[in-house]
Amino acid sequence: MSQELDQMRVRREKMEELEQAGIEPFGRRFKRDHLAAQLHDEFDKYDKEELNDKDEVVIIAGRMTRKRSSGKAGFADFVDRSGKIQVYARKDMVGDEPYHIFKRADIGDFLGIEGDVIKTNSGELTVRAHKITFLAKALRPLPNKWEGVTDPETIYRQRYLDLISNPESFKRFHQRTAIIKAVRKYMDENGFTEVETPILNTQAGGANARPFVTHHNALDIDMYLRIATELYLKRLIVGGFERVYELGRIFRNEGMDPQHNPEFTTMETYAAYWDFHDVMDETEGIVKAAAKVVSDDGHVNYQGNDIDLASDFKRVTMVDAVKEKTGIDFGDENMTDDDAKKLADEHHIEYKPFWKKGHILSAFFDEYVEDTLIQPTFVYEFPVEVSPLAKRNKENPEMTDRFELYVNGSELANAFSELNDPIDQKHRFEMQAEEKANGNDEAEPVDLDYVKALEYGMPPTGGLGIGIDRLVMLLTNAKSIRDVILFPTMRPEKEEKGSKKSKKNKKK
Repeated sequence: MSQELDQMRVRREKMEELEQAGIEPFGRRFKRDHLAAQLHDEFDKYDKEELNDKDEVVIIAGRMTRKRSSGKAGFADFVDRSGKIQVYARKDMVGDEPYHIFKRADIGDFLGIEGDVIKTNSGELTVRAHKITFLAKALRPLPNKWEGVTDPETIYRQRYLDLISNPESFKRFHQRTAIIKAVRKYMDENGFTEVETPILNTQAGGANARPFVTHHNALDIDMYLRIATELYLKRLIVGGFERVYELGRIFRNEGMDPQHNPEFTTMETYAAYWDFHDVMDETEGIVKAAAKVVSDDGHVNYQGNDIDLASDFKRVTMVDAVKEKTGIDFGDENMTDDDAKKLADEHHIEYKPFWKKGHILSAFFDEYVEDTLIQPTFVYEFPVEVSPLAKRNKENPEMTDRFELYVNGSELANAFSELNDPIDQKHRFEMQAEEKANGNDEAEPVDLDYVKALEYGMPPTGGLGIGIDRLVMLLTNAKSIRDVILFPTMRPEKEEKGSKKSKKNKKK
């Protein structure tokens, strides 16, 4: 720490030197005409002599990330949003004062350079400076160039240092943007309309999750950050939109782990006259379109596993998937709720008193199947007990026309043929309310306004929810959801260091 403080002191002294010389240490607008990548694209193909003949003058700007100078000449690496370019400065070309500025500049400072494009004797493309403009002083030293930022706390709390020091992280977040663009493009090209729905809700509905609660002072009512966009989007289907989607933030007041962050990004889509089979095709199309951003052949490596996103995705019922792994047939019509609980006891699976056969089946799937689904797999026909908004299966009313997509042992998407029967929907809500009364604090409340919307008539509809963060994790080989969210949720830093409040929380 003392070394860092010494460096900060020296940097402030250099800032004062600039001010005394009449140079603004925190400059103003600077107009450049080339990015580093553009220079490489345009001039890498020429040899040293050809570039000398061209006498091409360019203007660049960026952060100095490396410098080696001695005597009356020096080299430096400059980085902008597109990449890196080398700069060569000579005292006799730029003048005494500009060269002094260059020589005294620190790693992390921003400079503007005007000069001609050359190649060094070693063949490296370089801008030979004619003019140097100081743009911004870095008053703190950057992390060690060779090690980068490796401490997870620093990576997530000071993402800017991670982006400066870790090229793979910088690349991942650019890929995230490109993936989202590819997803939107796929939706737009397939006739969907992007919409926006409220983030503040008077009821937390559309999913089984614990909400964040806030208070609206003017209306004097409690409100909830949305846990899903589903119920509003389906109101739009009632209103005649037919194909809608929303890509945005969701908030759930739940635990945090490598797969979960309290706020995260999802996309929900709804298409009139579709069922869950159509939505499977849609989901597969979305994932394949996104994969093209990072892979030419549709294969990606995720944490050591080769994931084939090019081939047709496997499709299997939940009952068959559990039967394959355990030998237990939950599709047996003679199996009662008590029989299912007995099986749970035998397999040491915990359950709550209000659980029924469908809950137990879902728990068996979580325990024995989910982690084994490495290649893309659609698991469909979920129990009605865990699917309050999905349409019942025509052949088996105990099941719903719902699926989830699993890749590398993790859920990536959730979808179903939407329940458009207002009478059944009200009954399902009432079942959920009963669960809530029996201790399930994630159960959905009764949303009578949504039931009213259904009473005006909603056509058969296929709906999808896909986790954008998890999709980006898969496609960029990110181990934690925090690695694909620029600013993940963190405990306040003072509490991290052992404040009284933090110690009090630990005692709880």
